[in-house]
Amino acid sequence: MPEIALLTNPTAGRGRGARARAAALPRLRDAGFVVRDLQGADAVEALELARHSVADGIEALVVCGGDGMVHLAVQALAGTGVPLGLIPAGSGNDAARYFDLPRKDPVAAADRVIASQTRTVDLARSGPSYFLTVLAAGFDAVVNERANQMTWPRGQMRYNLATLAELRTFEPIRYTLELDDQARQVEAMLVAVGNGPSFGGGLRITEGALLDDGLLDVVIIKTMSKPDLVRTYPKLFSGTHIHHPQYEHHRVSRVTVAAAGITSYADGERFGRLPLTIECVPGALTVLA
Repeated sequence: MPEIALLTNPTAGRGRGARARAAALPRLRDAGFVVRDLQGADAVEALELARHSVADGIEALVVCGGDGMVHLAVQALAGTGVPLGLIPAGSGNDAARYFDLPRKDPVAAADRVIASQTRTVDLARSGPSYFLTVLAAGFDAVVNERANQMTWPRGQMRYNLATLAELRTFEPIRYTLELDDQARQVEAMLVAVGNGPSFGGGLRITEGALLDDGLLDVVIIKTMSKPDLVRTYPKLFSGTHIHHPQYEHHRVSRVTVAAAGITSYADGERFGRLPLTIECVPGALTVLA
């Protein structure tokens, strides 16, 4: 019988991870899979468990959680050919949106794993680290950094308060960019590098990005007033921000992003301080979707 690993973040989605695992695990076993039921004490242990399972020759690594768990999984899976399965249980679930996976029904998501239909997609890589969705390197990253330093409140309200706090003092950032062979400097509110089209629970910042075109989508939101930034934010959910005169979009195979004092986030996780060079790695990940 095929053996797969089910790696769970029980705290994802304020406990939804544990509940989703409890629903998906028996479904997978009833379908005939031998399932390694794994849970790391922290991200370091979870990644070690994922890598050991891949080295042992499992048929697939299935993660139960949100985009953070997907981010962890791709570090173990990139370039191996071992498929990624996903039982969505996070707060954003952008990776699940990419593959049209059921985000509120873990049994239905398990059925996608059981069907074992695969799709091969690109990943983005900077040094030894990969990401699937979007790298944030501007105002959005600054908000994430502040929110991570806050102990109260929990959930989305913490990010709302962090956004309001940063808006009071935020100034446009001076970036140095290398877009393939083109170098430029620009003042902007943010730069985002997308392998896929959205982050943050459906914010379509890199609208139009394709997972399998061998390219990265670099979006620059140039300097705008703070009221204009607030008015533009809701348009990210529909992708209509692309019509704003301060929006700029490039498709490249490689980009270097440099700016002082910015810590980037990718797949919703702290990724690294700028400067970073990011390249597209075509066909690096196989997904059960």
